[in-house]
This record gives sequence, C-alpha cells and structure tokens, in this order.
Amino acid sequence: MQNQPFSFYNPFLYEIMQPNSFLPPYAYKVQAKESARLFDIISANPEVTTIEVLSDANESIGYVSAEAIVLASTRALRECFAFYSNILQTVDDSLTIVNAEGTVINWNKQAEAMYQIPSEDILHHHITRHFKKDAVMLLKSIHDGSSITRHYNQPRAGTHVLVNTSPVMLNGQIIGGISAEKDISDVVRLHDQLSNTTAHLHDLETELYAEQQEDPFYKIKGRSAAIMQAIQLTRKVARTDATLLITGESGVGKELFAEAVHRASPRASGPFIALNCGAIPAALFESELFGYEKGAFTGAIHEGKKGKMDAAEGGTLFLDEIGELPLDQQVKLLRVLQEKQFYRVGGHKPIATDVRIVAATNRDLETMVEAGQFRQDLFYRLNVVSVPIPPLRERKEDIPELAQLFLKEFAVKYGKPLPELASKTLILLLDYTWPGNIRQLRNLMERLVILTDQERIEPEHLPEGYQPNHLPFADQTPTARPLAARSEYDELVEALRTTYGNKSAAAQLLGISRVTLYNRMKKYNMEKG
Repeated sequence: MQNQPFSFYNPFLYEIMQPNSFLPPYAYKVQAKESARLFDIISANPEVTTIEVLSDANESIGYVSAEAIVLASTRALRECFAFYSNILQTVDDSLTIVNAEGTVINWNKQAEAMYQIPSEDILHHHITRHFKKDAVMLLKSIHDGSSITRHYNQPRAGTHVLVNTSPVMLNGQIIGGISAEKDISDVVRLHDQLSNTTAHLHDLETELYAEQQEDPFYKIKGRSAAIMQAIQLTRKVARTDATLLITGESGVGKELFAEAVHRASPRASGPFIALNCGAIPAALFESELFGYEKGAFTGAIHEGKKGKMDAAEGGTLFLDEIGELPLDQQVKLLRVLQEKQFYRVGGHKPIATDVRIVAATNRDLETMVEAGQFRQDLFYRLNVVSVPIPPLRERKEDIPELAQLFLKEFAVKYGKPLPELASKTLILLLDYTWPGNIRQLRNLMERLVILTDQERIEPEHLPEGYQPNHLPFADQTPTARPLAARSEYDELVEALRTTYGNKSAAAQLLGISRVTLYNRMKKYNMEKG
C-alpha cells in the first residue's frame, strides 16, 4: 500500500460492491480487482466516483458506488480522528499543530501543563501571540518545508526543550506543521547545579591541595597504622633540633621523611642539602662534605671550594646511606656533632657550623658496631631518636592507594587514559612481597601505563615475576580463597583479610560500592575492624 494515506478503515472492494444491474450508465469509473482495497484505488485515482469491480478472470462482477465511497471515507475519517485525538493526549511530549498560516489548530494537555496556557487561550490564534517569533522552530518548518530533529530550544524563560518539527504536506503543498517538544528543564537545572557543584568541589579540592601542600608530610602517602605511626613519631622529632636517624629498607621513602622533617622544623626557611654517602668515592668524601682550601691538593680549584656543610648552613644536612661512610670520615662527622665545627681539607682553622644532621640507612648499624665497621660513639650521637620506616609488605593496605596515585601520575605524564586495576590484579599486587618497596611499585605502575592500552589492567599485563607462580616467598603470604558458597559475613571477612583491611580494595573485590561495604561492616559491628 505505497502512498496510502489511510491506515484505518480500508475495506476490500468485494465487501462493499453492488451488483452490475445497478451500475449507472454514464458514471466516471475505474476498474479494479475484487481483492483490491478501496483507498488504494482512491489514492491512485483521486477523481474517481465509481469503481467497476472485476473478478480474477477480469470479468465484471459489480461496482462500488459514489455513496459507498463516501460512507467508507466517512468511517475511515472518524477512525482517523479517534486515533489522532488519543495520540495527542497520550504522548509525553508537548504537541503543537499549526496550519499553513501559523494558526494553532491543536494544543495537547502536555503543552498546557508545560507552558501553563489553556487550549482555549491559544487555539485559533497565531502561535506568536504567546511566543516570540524567533523562538518558534515550527514556523521555519511551515516556511521552508524543513524538518528539525532533537534541536535544543528555549521558547520561554526557564523552559528548556528538545524539539522535533516537520511540515505537513498534501499534494506537494505545505498545509501546516507539527512540533513535538520534550521538556528537559529539570535536566538543564540539574546540569547547572551539577556544574556549580563540580566547580565548588574543584575549589574545595584546590583549597585542600593547598592545605595538604602546607603539611610538611603531604608527599608521604598512605593511611596504614604502620606508616601513620612513623609519621606521628617524625612529627614530634621534627619540631626539635635533635639529630635523627631514619632506618628502613631501600625504596621505602627515607628521603621523603627527611624532607618532611626539614619542612616541619624551625629550619624550614633554610636549605635542605642531601648527600648520598654511598655514591661518593671515599677519597673524595671529605672534600665533598667539608670543602677544601686553595692548593689543598693537585687539581683543586685555585680559590678553594665550600662543601655540603657550608651549603646546609642554617638548614638541614641529610646524609643518606650513612652506613657506607668510611671509618676515617666517621670521626670527622662525630666532631661536627659534638663540637659544632669542622675543618676544610687543607685547612687548619675550625669553622663553626649551625646545621641539623638527619641520617638514614638501610643497614643494621648495631651489627656493624659489633663488627667494628661503624663507630659506636657516632652511632649513639646519630641515634638520639630513631624512626623506622616500615617496608611496603608491612603496610599492604596502602598498596591500592599508592598504585592509583602512581597510575594517575604517569597517565598524566605520558598523556594516556587512566587505567583501572582489575580485582584479580590488585590481589596479586597485595600478595607480592615488594623487595624494592615503594620504588618498585612506582616503577611497575609506570611500566603498566606505558605498555597497557586497555582500560583495565588484568593479571596477564603484569611482568612474569608478578604472576602467581613467580611470587617470591608465596608460601609466606596470605592467599585469597574463593568468595563463593559462603555467608555474607564470611565473604566480608575474607575480602578484608585478602586486601589487608583496605576498604576500597575490599569493595572492588566484592563487586560492591564502598557505601555498601561500610553498611555491611556496620551491620556486623565491624566499623573498627
């Protein structure tokens, strides 16, 4: 039924035909098979008044009179109006229908509610009586025959809509237009509120970041009991001028603690000078630390040179890997700590110094003292207060936070999307013993950002040494049991155990939100767990 305008009552010709004996002799007629539908014939022959009906053998068997055509047309029109009226009032959108002149000929109840304009106030009036001309997209459709789809419009102040319009055509002529408008005012208001809230959150984040930067310890990340205890102890020592010894394995962040001590101390406005005792040849260490006088040795700068001790005047000198300091230099450092003065290489005049010494080591100095490798008196001078920094394997609940921070750092650095750690990957990271500590974790996250193009980092993306069969000391680390066939409480306990108490990681492992996790913990009186 191509070009068929009537989708309603449309009878077969044999249903409404009359015998040939009543066929008017001079009526204008067309011929059609008895199985044809009435309005298919009328569509193809708009001027027809009578239809001669033919059998499948092309024999004349009857006709459809003008009266029958009118009755059928009337019934079809009534059905059309019934459906038309119900459609107008059933759809959620605001529907407006105008004639070719722009006069409103239909205005449904949704339009009344959206614009607070009763039908009796707008019907049979030009649409611009209630709306500005340039705000009515429907006028464009009846003017140039164009259609508009999902176009954002603001026909009135405070009213936001997505509008669809199309012209109504008859015999190639525009006889009117229809507009359907979806009210998105609430969405726009929510978007505005969200934008304002986002901007406010951004301001709060900026303020929080500024406050964090004011905290001398803001670079030290983690909330585990072990790291918080180290931070708390270091804060107390930082306010004094006492010599401090920071101990811990390689890669735990000892220099970060030393910097934090300096920033939290009364010497914060002074210089922070770091010197790695293990990176300087023994023969050059004294001149590097204390400087030298002119002509002190062959090849020396003519004017002489100041050392790190001079550079740190009024501030903090951080001596990393103090256990590598040669024995003959240890006595000279001891003099600085005892007498607050030193001698330059080739010099004979003592130089007073005002420097706070913070030392760090990854070696057991007490064992070295017993072995005669480290001076006992220097050890006692350095060890006024000792701050042990826990290795990463003793603060595994911090791994998810640290991993996420490093992923974000390197995603920004390399201009790549921020990947997500799959739950199984996170469990492998938690089960690993991290001999290289935070430095190793940071290097791994950098590698993953560079080499992984997927949105989620799966276990197969990890290097071979991090796979389950290659985990060092795997038999000494807790392993995850399947979270199946157990009660909600058991699953919760197991998830928290597997993730070493990290709430975010436990929620991810269980496939629930953190809010749901906290609600379940509260349910089982585990808030403090």
